Amino acid sequence: MNHVGRISAIAAAVILACATVQPAQAAAKAVSASQADTAAARQVKQLAADYYMSNARYEPIGPTFFGDNRFDDQLGMSIAPAKRAQRAADFRKFAQRLKAIDPAQLGGDDRISHAILDYEIKTELAALQFPDHLLPVNQMGSMPVLLATFADGKASQPISTPKEYRAFLSRIKQLTPWIDQAIANMRKGIKTGVVLPKSLIVATLPQYQKLPSKSADTSPFYAAIKNFPAAMPAADKAGITAAYQAEIDKRLNPALARLAAFLEKEYLPAGLDIHGTGALPNGAEWYKQRVAASTTTTLTPEQIHATGLAEVARIQQQFAVLGPKLGYTGPAAGLPKWVGEQPQYMPFKDDQEILAIYRKLDVVLAQRLPALFSLMPKSPLEQRLEPELTRATASDHYTPPSADGKRPGVFWSVVNDATKYDKTKMTSLFLHEGRPGHHFQIALQMEKDLPEFRRFGGNNAYIEGWALYAETLGKEIGVFDDADQLFGHLNSELLRAARLVVDTGLHAKGWTREQAIAYLRDTNGYSEAVAKSAIERYMAWPGQALGYKVGALKIAELRQRASTAMGPKFKLPAFHAVVLGDGTVPLAVLEQNVDRWIAESK
Repeated sequence: MNHVGRISAIAAAVILACATVQPAQAAAKAVSASQADTAAARQVKQLAADYYMSNARYEPIGPTFFGDNRFDDQLGMSIAPAKRAQRAADFRKFAQRLKAIDPAQLGGDDRISHAILDYEIKTELAALQFPDHLLPVNQMGSMPVLLATFADGKASQPISTPKEYRAFLSRIKQLTPWIDQAIANMRKGIKTGVVLPKSLIVATLPQYQKLPSKSADTSPFYAAIKNFPAAMPAADKAGITAAYQAEIDKRLNPALARLAAFLEKEYLPAGLDIHGTGALPNGAEWYKQRVAASTTTTLTPEQIHATGLAEVARIQQQFAVLGPKLGYTGPAAGLPKWVGEQPQYMPFKDDQEILAIYRKLDVVLAQRLPALFSLMPKSPLEQRLEPELTRATASDHYTPPSADGKRPGVFWSVVNDATKYDKTKMTSLFLHEGRPGHHFQIALQMEKDLPEFRRFGGNNAYIEGWALYAETLGKEIGVFDDADQLFGHLNSELLRAARLVVDTGLHAKGWTREQAIAYLRDTNGYSEAVAKSAIERYMAWPGQALGYKVGALKIAELRQRASTAMGPKFKLPAFHAVVLGDGTVPLAVLEQNVDRWIAESK
């Protein structure tokens, strides 16, 4: 048992012993209510701290993403069966410790921590019942691709000091055994019927064929060596360079070549002619677990599918009103396809023009958003272009600032062909990925004095739900006054609604990949290539796309509830402060927080 495990076991034993004191003993050892509160609070704080350290050591990449750089020299081996077994054992102990803490004895913030821990521990234990580790790579990414994007030191992992260079080198050294474990897992998956659909392997293979290089100096993992800080001592540069060259040439490049060869020669021929998780062994239950984890609700795939169809119909009704303002007179369902064919909505010649518009929009939002928010992050936000390595399969996304404030939050825009970049989507996209979407929520969370597991963590439904809700605020701050940008917003909403339909269709209702692609083409007006890329994302990440709309609908519902209940007392900045004030929470906890705020206002 490791150090954290020993602490957990000892603490659990102490708590359980206290919980089984007989009534007569309890009377003799009675404590005041405030002392009891303090004892319970200390227990939940210690559990939260142990829980975070367990997570950080199991998946050290997570803390790096959130700017906690203490684990930047560790890679983790969460795909190894022995590590998963230990993980399950640790979480069962966490569950025992949590059960021994009475939430009624906790104050507000500790009570919220207790509720989040309860949800996350149960969710993780449920997930460990299913063999995710047998599917360690897909076209949306894996550990080798992720580390390649870290390698220049400009993304989530800083690489500018000798210590930081050596930390990343340590991760590179651990990547070779990770690759060999991934290959072993996929071979077991072939034997047990847990294999990616063949279409996803075809989409995945090109990335992994690009990763091996003829020599270290042409490897993507060598990028930081080409950008040494001028002030770094020559001796350090020489030693670090030699170490990187040796590791990449002797171990990493051969391992990457093994992975690429395996994917092409063994895995691709074994690829399954399936389209969703439901076709895998125990796939129906596996997908239900992923739905629950993604939405933090008990909604069934059937309920979510029906919600998606209803939302698509609602948005198309708005298209019927908006279409004539854009010069379109056809049926509402055809508006997205028509807009996509109009050259005036693709006016760009190069990616720098696109970046300039995002930067100008950010200035406008910084001036207008204080009217809607009393809580805003201190961390700056930058706009950058997605690196070439991941551009072909990446989606526009956000990376958070570092905890020490040295690295800003970044909105990464994906521009594969500037001349085909749709300007109508830009405002809504930036509201989602930048401010007041992910940047407000995640940066604020990192700036608050929260337990580490809450400061550097979160769930899909709240994070993506907030970002999608944030898009709707464009109407109130006047950035959707242009009909084309309002269309872009509604079209963005339409995609999130359509995702509810195709994700559940693929994984729970037996839809084929081609059927789902056709639905996106007909509903969203996508080209074959764009629809294919989107559907293959949902195939690779079952359930992930559900959190956006489910979360946004819940936040909008709570806003309406509060406005109706509070009348003139309702203030939108105060509502946003309640939603953002405790960091990421499951939707049920968010609902409790808002209901408590409404009750207190009366």
